[in-house]
Amino acid sequence: MSTVAFITLGCKVNQFETETMEGLFKKQGYELVPATEQADVYVINTCSVTSFGDKKSRQLIRRVRRLNEKAIIAVTGCYSQAAPEQVKAIEGVRVVLGTKDRAHIVDYVERAMATDGIIDRVDDIMQAREFEDIPLYEMPARTRAFLKIQEGCTNFCSYCIIPFTRGPLRSRQLASVRAEAQKLVDNGFKEIVLTGIHLGAYGKDFKDGTSLYDAAKAILDLPGLRRLRLSSLESIELSDELLELIKSHPKFSHHLHLPLQAGSDEVLKKMNRHYNRDEFTALVENVRSKVPGVAISTDIIVGFPGETEEMFAESLDYIRKLGFARVHVFPYSPRTGTPAAKMPDQISEPIKKERVHRLQQLAEEMANDFHKHYLGTVQEVLFETNEHGLTDGLTDTYIRVYTDDEVKTGEIYKVKLEKLYKDGVYGKLIGHL
Repeated sequence: MSTVAFITLGCKVNQFETETMEGLFKKQGYELVPATEQADVYVINTCSVTSFGDKKSRQLIRRVRRLNEKAIIAVTGCYSQAAPEQVKAIEGVRVVLGTKDRAHIVDYVERAMATDGIIDRVDDIMQAREFEDIPLYEMPARTRAFLKIQEGCTNFCSYCIIPFTRGPLRSRQLASVRAEAQKLVDNGFKEIVLTGIHLGAYGKDFKDGTSLYDAAKAILDLPGLRRLRLSSLESIELSDELLELIKSHPKFSHHLHLPLQAGSDEVLKKMNRHYNRDEFTALVENVRSKVPGVAISTDIIVGFPGETEEMFAESLDYIRKLGFARVHVFPYSPRTGTPAAKMPDQISEPIKKERVHRLQQLAEEMANDFHKHYLGTVQEVLFETNEHGLTDGLTDTYIRVYTDDEVKTGEIYKVKLEKLYKDGVYGKLIGHL
């Protein structure tokens, strides 16, 4: 039996795509082994959001080659889509795939085993028109299941390479969305997380009025499903119809991740983010009025070209006023091939580092304030991991809860939240659901 090992960089979409490829290899009789071991095949699923992601991908390719020089190394994902010639130039790479045609990855690997040279299957992603629907042949090794339902992005933010590595909008057919969700529920998953490159644009390519509301509706009534969550999406695409469904359906998580990216109108304009502060404020207020108690988290990029100290201070003040439950902070990293990489007034690394530290301090204060609001309450927690005598999991509002009581991962329990702990809250078990 041949062995295969996977390494995945980047987002939830990449994690889902790795799980589909693992299933394809297992279906053909391969044994999955850890990437730290010798394997006959290594698949590196790359990320190209930043230049650091490219560098990390190259390092990992070289690392697995040292483990087994005779192995077939297959490189897929955004980095190989953006720079296939760079990937092919790395010693040991035998198969190069981009962000589509991965349903045939086993065929390409076995062709590489039988021949010399490099199998190059990177095509023009901008010509892609259909969602590549690869069934899950193997269930994910996690407690929450990601389900990719959308591909591609047409926002063209000035700092982002993803529209060029993922191509135009493509959506999964509703029947397939429901069938894959049913498969996950049948295999014991209590929570499904809908993912996509531009999730809020789900259905737009169908041109028949289908939307993310319809995809969520197709899943929510599946018997056995306990919780449905949405991954990151643009707030400007949150319809009142979808908000009403989040509010009214008991299985829909009351948590939304809405990337702001900057709290200065001037920076938002340079980022080509398609909204200003007033519009984002109105949208957040609308979400909170339609879904009382909703937790809103966000992403912020610090040190974008031309961001002055005054603009950064303006961002801090604006972020504080919006009262996010969680803020993910990223220093700006120039990405070759994007307009922002060529902009004047690039910010120095020491200044970026200092600003990141200040925003992270604010983010911690805001998270603690959010968590304190829930102390003394009883919440339903889906437990995920167990380390050092503690098991942790998530509430529907995305609070990380830790307990030293005896619980099973993958199960939901009622827990009384007692005190702040690490990046979340410590709680005591009340009962099993």
